[in-house]
Amino acid sequence: MTAAVTRSGLTLEQLARKADVDPKTVQRWLAGRTPHPRHRYTIAALVGESEEFLWPGARRRPADALGAAAELVSAHPHRTDLNADRWWDFFKTAGAQIDLLGYTLYFLPHQHPQLVELLLDKCEQGCRVRVALADPQSEHVQRRDAEEHEAITLVPRIRSTLDAFQPLLDCPNADLRFQDAPLYNSVFRFDDQMLVTPHLYATPGRSAPLLHLRRLGPNGIFSRFSAHFEGIWSDSRPIDPDRPATPIRAGT
Repeated sequence: MTAAVTRSGLTLEQLARKADVDPKTVQRWLAGRTPHPRHRYTIAALVGESEEFLWPGARRRPADALGAAAELVSAHPHRTDLNADRWWDFFKTAGAQIDLLGYTLYFLPHQHPQLVELLLDKCEQGCRVRVALADPQSEHVQRRDAEEHEAITLVPRIRSTLDAFQPLLDCPNADLRFQDAPLYNSVFRFDDQMLVTPHLYATPGRSAPLLHLRRLGPNGIFSRFSAHFEGIWSDSRPIDPDRPATPIRAGT
């Protein structure tokens, strides 16, 4: 593993930050300790080697045998506990699929001024980008506003996000839709990585908990939230009705 990390050019501190662990944990890995399966997946992807090459003695079990918590990488009391650099890393490393589901997604273009430019580049490279925002005319939006009592209400935030994402409407690999479902969860999928915000009553999204999931198989927690996204997506309507709709995928 040490040689692979050296070839990657990553420092110990960078590796620790990207794996969401303490640098001392990385030191133990470099000294020969085998990481937990969910960390092996991350490290292998970061250094560009297979898990079997890095840890030939480690045995991988089927996802069903790993237990309910195996796909849970980390949990944070508040969405804002995950810093902006980590969010940016998720967007940068995604190569095939980016799915964004939320009521406003207002924080994303404001937190990352270059986000739309990055998404356009991803689309040109073949990545599929799907964005589902709350319908500004939805009764669910009005009820949520009454709960939150925020200075900037939901509709202006939705409109602000639409203005920021406007260039994506002309991108063949991007699809933007309005959804009219209650505020269950916000879902942010980046290939086999996912961030989920389980929303709480009268609590703004920034103060809601955040879960980081990693897909290990077809029957885990990751797939349940993926199916949640697909269900809402299937019942959504295009923001640009003249655009052909992207196909619906099964939750995997």
